[in-house]
Amino acid sequence: MFESSIENVLQYTRPLHTISRTYGGLILPGSSTFFFVNDNGIAITCKHVLDLIPGAERVNDAYNQFKQERDRLPKDNNYRRNIMGLEKKYKYNSDTTVQLKNNFLNCFDKIDAIVCHPHPTLDLAILEFKGFNKIFYNSHAVFSNSTMPIRPGKSLCRVGYPFPEFNNFGHNQFTDDIEWTNTGNANSPSFPIDGIVTRFIGNPQGEITGIEMSTPGLRGQSGGPLFDVNGHVYGMQSATTHLHLGFDLKDKEIINDGKKSKVSNYPFLHVGVCVHVEKIKAFLKEHGVDYTEAI
Repeated sequence: MFESSIENVLQYTRPLHTISRTYGGLILPGSSTFFFVNDNGIAITCKHVLDLIPGAERVNDAYNQFKQERDRLPKDNNYRRNIMGLEKKYKYNSDTTVQLKNNFLNCFDKIDAIVCHPHPTLDLAILEFKGFNKIFYNSHAVFSNSTMPIRPGKSLCRVGYPFPEFNNFGHNQFTDDIEWTNTGNANSPSFPIDGIVTRFIGNPQGEITGIEMSTPGLRGQSGGPLFDVNGHVYGMQSATTHLHLGFDLKDKEIINDGKKSKVSNYPFLHVGVCVHVEKIKAFLKEHGVDYTEAI
């Protein structure tokens, strides 16, 4: 049902690949999603995704300062104790993230800067990419208009980039830095998930700000479009909430592999939360960003 619309939205929906390294040396890949709203290099995503951009700069700057202090330490009998003092100063333990790198895939030939506009209350942000000469995405979002009703039971789909498979990264031992490489798999497949509208989400002022879906938004789909069979965008995936079903089982006796055992289960329904299209359009209009509505 959504075959053509998925192909359509993937023309302007892109992944943000992230790699992070802990002080203990573990490198972790992650992904999230953003999509373009016009042909001028302007996209939207979630505010919590946006936080990765300045967050990376802060994390990396702190570790560079740590390395400079570490490299100035004399290699004497007090070296280990001095290193421990530095770790305490910077509040580093084996699980602390000390390096973070972002890669915006298949968007432009180059990016000199990204201007970010976070929404004051909603999980929504505008990304303005600067300094590019060539655009590598095709088309842009077409938003539903105010005469296209969104009612409970309407089938909609989301797409994004969960389940990261890219491995084109590594640790450079000479610079003690993580970096992107020209080897390995540079891509991760997109993943769609459909569902029906269940309820609407409002703010304390009584305004509708979000759309609840019967299926979860997956980790990595944050910032991806919510769209109908025609490819018209009705919102943006933001979060997943967990509704306790009340069908709890405690010490339920079952037979498994020919043996009796007792199990407990506390089931939840995982539902997606999307930023409503009207709030997205209002925010774009507030910042003077051109966008397209369905006719």
